[in-house]
Amino acid sequence: MTHSAEQPASTYAATAAAVHVDASTHPPTAELAARFEAERGRLRSVAYRMLGSLSEAEDAVQESWLRLQRTADRAADRAADRVGDRVGGGDSAGESAGADADIDTGSESDSGAGINGVQNLSGWLTTVVGRICLDMLRTRTSRREDPLEPGGAETRVPDVVVRPADPGQEAELADSVGLALLVVLDTLAPAERLAFVLHDMFAVPFEELAPIVERTPAATRQLASRARRRVRGATIPATTDLARQREVVEAWLAATRAGDFEALLALLDPDVLLRVDAGPGTASKLVRGALEVAGQATYFGQLVDTACAAFVGDGVGIVQAPRGQVVSVLVLTFREGWVSGVDIIADPPRLAAMGVTWPLEPREERV
Repeated sequence: MTHSAEQPASTYAATAAAVHVDASTHPPTAELAARFEAERGRLRSVAYRMLGSLSEAEDAVQESWLRLQRTADRAADRAADRVGDRVGGGDSAGESAGADADIDTGSESDSGAGINGVQNLSGWLTTVVGRICLDMLRTRTSRREDPLEPGGAETRVPDVVVRPADPGQEAELADSVGLALLVVLDTLAPAERLAFVLHDMFAVPFEELAPIVERTPAATRQLASRARRRVRGATIPATTDLARQREVVEAWLAATRAGDFEALLALLDPDVLLRVDAGPGTASKLVRGALEVAGQATYFGQLVDTACAAFVGDGVGIVQAPRGQVVSVLVLTFREGWVSGVDIIADPPRLAAMGVTWPLEPREERV
């Protein structure tokens, strides 16, 4: 399933029509879509950090829209019932008002006040997306649950956001997620990941997270604390500034183009790890050590004439795009100015689903 970076309100209006929302008795679709659209970017960020997959994040956000529509549908029905009861002389308003105290999210109840009276729509949507992502994490296939460690049957590199290496887009990198953090998040249990991401990254109170993970607020706090220790204790290389990253990428492209083993070796950390994710059903390619990774220069050079620098995740990497078709993305991790990790996504269908596209002609100007 291919997802675009932006979906206009009309897309949501069309989806609303598909689930038979009656505009005469329900909140106007355009207004509801506009409210949701204002939150969509942040919800996508929540889902991406929860799932490590751009396409799955889009699916989670879209599901939250459908749940919001269903909630609006039920809230309007209850309001209409109360009006009918009053006109008919009945006195069930109190019972109906009590029913409004729970907002249905497709699972257990979440505290709220009916869609027309939600005090914090942003917080409500965040917890709904969190619940959806938690369910998705729990039902992933065994392949997705395997840890990203050497020796596994397959290697899976989490999705990364890829952009042209335009200096004008550098400011956006501050909000990007690096591969190193995504790999660590993939090692957390689903409930730990939710507690850490929603609390530490998006400031959702533990009292609101507790019902989602079916624990007390105190136990939920412990989940986040345990996840925080694992994230801090993981070996995440120190940040290398973008200027140095550009220098290394330019030198990498020059060395691989020339087949210069020594020049490539000089760019690598002694303990560099190369991982290649070529898609489901493929054998892992895991290579450790500068000599061994530099020895893959022939592999790197196969498509170097169609390779160019790009912003990948929160740093500078490389995209290979013969005839404008992206066939691989190289995610480079840096430590103290040298390349300490090379993660290659070489799965064209997955790259297409990630929405990675490139100009027909490779960029002449290298970073």
